[in-house]
Amino acid sequence: MTQEVRVQEFVTAFEGLRAEVEKVIVGHREIITHVLIGMFAGGHVLLEGVPGLGKTLLIKTLAEGLELTFSRIQFTPDLMPADIIGTNMIVEDAEGRKHFQFQSGPIFAHILLADEINRATPKTQSALLEGMQEASVTVAGSSRPLPSPFFVLATQNPIEMEGTYPLPEAQLDRFLLKLRVRYPAIEELNAIIDRTTRARPVSIERVMSGERVLAFRDLIREVPIADHVRALASTIVMATHPQWERAPEISRRFIRYGASPRGAQALVLGAKVRALAEGRYNVSVEDLKTLAAPALRHRIILNFEGEAEGLDIDEMVAQIVEAAEGLTVQDKEAFLR
Repeated sequence: MTQEVRVQEFVTAFEGLRAEVEKVIVGHREIITHVLIGMFAGGHVLLEGVPGLGKTLLIKTLAEGLELTFSRIQFTPDLMPADIIGTNMIVEDAEGRKHFQFQSGPIFAHILLADEINRATPKTQSALLEGMQEASVTVAGSSRPLPSPFFVLATQNPIEMEGTYPLPEAQLDRFLLKLRVRYPAIEELNAIIDRTTRARPVSIERVMSGERVLAFRDLIREVPIADHVRALASTIVMATHPQWERAPEISRRFIRYGASPRGAQALVLGAKVRALAEGRYNVSVEDLKTLAAPALRHRIILNFEGEAEGLDIDEMVAQIVEAAEGLTVQDKEAFLR
């Protein structure tokens, strides 16, 4: 099979899956696209937005369009790690002998919806860390692999802070992308009312298997990236660090800690998926610009001055990307000289 045919197969599958989700979800096309980018890149996605915007429905609809197992955890302050990963229980066989038997938790699914993840305590949140990073969990000294592909989609509410526990930076870094779900426009709100207040059920077709998802993930990692585009991705990430000698003024003034190397990986992998989804077998600068905010907004920590100014992270990322472009142009000109 030629590369062109494989790329076209991915485009068809990507658009088909997105179309199934859009049967239920009104608007949010960019959010749906980025969720699919996260899934095909092999990462996890965090959706942030006020209640009632369809975050949970979007994730459940996506799961319905895939031939994969789905599990949902409603995070609450009294949730324990064993409620997520499972535990060993004493059971009795037919002959009356007792032994330990592992009862798997809801994490043992291909797609895991972690609803309102910031409502659980840090101890419980950390139960997801190993699974998100290693695709396995350790219970009573035994490592148990999770189904493949394994994909965590988490939601959180940014405005209701009472009774919530902000995600630790280490766990935030495990999310490939963080997406901000906006309020719908009035035309979209009218469409939502029409769809949800009439007796007109929508059936979602299963359009993709787990094997195809894994095959597409392999294809994505084969997508080439030119040296100058890769250099721009690295420069963007380095420009978020105020200690870097070439960091722009906005980073030096307002940022306490910059993005980790995972940020660079997320930026490049997301750009590769976006390129393929548009039928291109190469990564462009525009792909990096589009994925910069979703890949970096949760990896940048503002200092006191930045917090006091109430700066918007997305606007900062846009300025950092612009500054990074200027730095790479200077490097190219210096090389030519």
